[in-house]
Amino acid sequence: MSANSRLTIAAHTLAWIGQYQRQGHEVATSEQIAASANTNPVVIRRLLGELREAGLVESRRGAGAGWSLTRDLASMTLLDVYDAIEPGQLFALHRASPDEGCVIGHGIQPALHDIYAGIERTVRTELSKTTLEDVLQAVLAVPR
Repeated sequence: MSANSRLTIAAHTLAWIGQYQRQGHEVATSEQIAASANTNPVVIRRLLGELREAGLVESRRGAGAGWSLTRDLASMTLLDVYDAIEPGQLFALHRASPDEGCVIGHGIQPALHDIYAGIERTVRTELSKTTLEDVLQAVLAVPR
């Protein structure tokens, strides 16, 4: 099972746009952001579409097309970003009901439900404590 990097790429994208706007630019292109993240612009455009639906970014079409933040990085948390790009629960139970005749099949879902709910609460609490401004400042503090 591989780790999901969508939150990392989305945070990278928002921090990049925020820094770019602070340098006096109005909008950023998906190609610029993709070059920084070393990924395909299509990946960035898909994430930006989800972030737009959540109200974190907006797009401009036509001449001078690109993306901009809808609010300050200090007012966006990693939880806002997570909710925008990762719908649903962190962990899922079986899609089909396990064998109720089996002792493990009978008890696995109730046993894991509370554990997973606790993990989800912890993750959401921790993500809500960190703003994208915090992320940008941490990025800028890394020695080059």
